[in-house]
Amino acid sequence: MIDDIKSQLKRSSETIANINPDQVLAAANLCVESIRNGGQIIFMGNGGSSADAQHIAAELSGRYMMERPALPSICLSNIAPVTAIGNDYSYDIVFKRQIEANCRKGDVVVGLSTSGNSKNVVLAMEAAKERGAKLLTFTGDGGKMRDMADVAVVIPSKETPRIQEGYLCACHIMCGLIEQILYGQ
Repeated sequence: MIDDIKSQLKRSSETIANINPDQVLAAANLCVESIRNGGQIIFMGNGGSSADAQHIAAELSGRYMMERPALPSICLSNIAPVTAIGNDYSYDIVFKRQIEANCRKGDVVVGLSTSGNSKNVVLAMEAAKERGAKLLTFTGDGGKMRDMADVAVVIPSKETPRIQEGYLCACHIMCGLIEQILYGQ
């Protein structure tokens, strides 16, 4: 058991250590540009990625590491719209409909997906692109989302837990960079 725990910790730390820092900085800069121009950051994901999307949106609208004004960020994973749209239309468009309602030119739409192929996220990102939003993705090593993104943060792993750990770490670093760039320190 201890050896298995050590192995998992090692794989997690190696995955995180191999995230491309240029991608994380590019993600932060994309968000800063949007915020400076009056845009917002819109997050989405399914399952654990949904929880991560909510978490990171809250880091920006609340605070991450410093006292500063609230930053415009929302997450599309709220249960009422997801279940209403899923019931009335299709689960495939639960995020797309919310993008149609909330996304404006200049916003950044952030999709989190371990596979990079979540259909409902892909459809929402296509709709966001049509509206003039910039696309930011946090994925594993592939998928449609990576290729459609303006900025892709690729977590170098094929293991779902390692990918989620990696993009949570990368997202936290991104939040810190956003704060530093906009508010100093």
